[in-house]
Amino acid sequence: MNAEISTPLTAPTAELTQRLSATPRGARLARRLTAQQLAAWGHPHDTDVNDTARHLVAELAANAVTHGRVPGRDFELRLLLLPEGTLRIEVSDPRADRQLRFVNEPDGEGGRGLLLVTLLARTWGVSERTVGKTVWAEIALR
Repeated sequence: MNAEISTPLTAPTAELTQRLSATPRGARLARRLTAQQLAAWGHPHDTDVNDTARHLVAELAANAVTHGRVPGRDFELRLLLLPEGTLRIEVSDPRADRQLRFVNEPDGEGGRGLLLVTLLARTWGVSERTVGKTVWAEIALR
């Protein structure tokens, strides 16, 4: 697996940060917002970059609202264009007490989402916050 605990972050050339309700609707909005923002940054809906970013956001946001949810608290989506031609996706939730899970049983109902993140992202990891955690993933824009 290519998960990391944290990574140094260079100053982004562009950024979008949005808080969303920790509900399935909020997760869908995160995916749509990602598609729209990438299109505005020059990566139209029908490109591999846009498609990959939407898949990553869909998985990370679904995890945030399913496993990282705290009643009455939102989750946060952050998209950063980094100068080296990288898109960094960050999804933060208020739960720091839950460990990331990978599939343990082939017939199990959960744990496959982070395998998808591992396959789609160049690198990904988890960063601690004062409240909660941030799961991030990076993909190449070229």
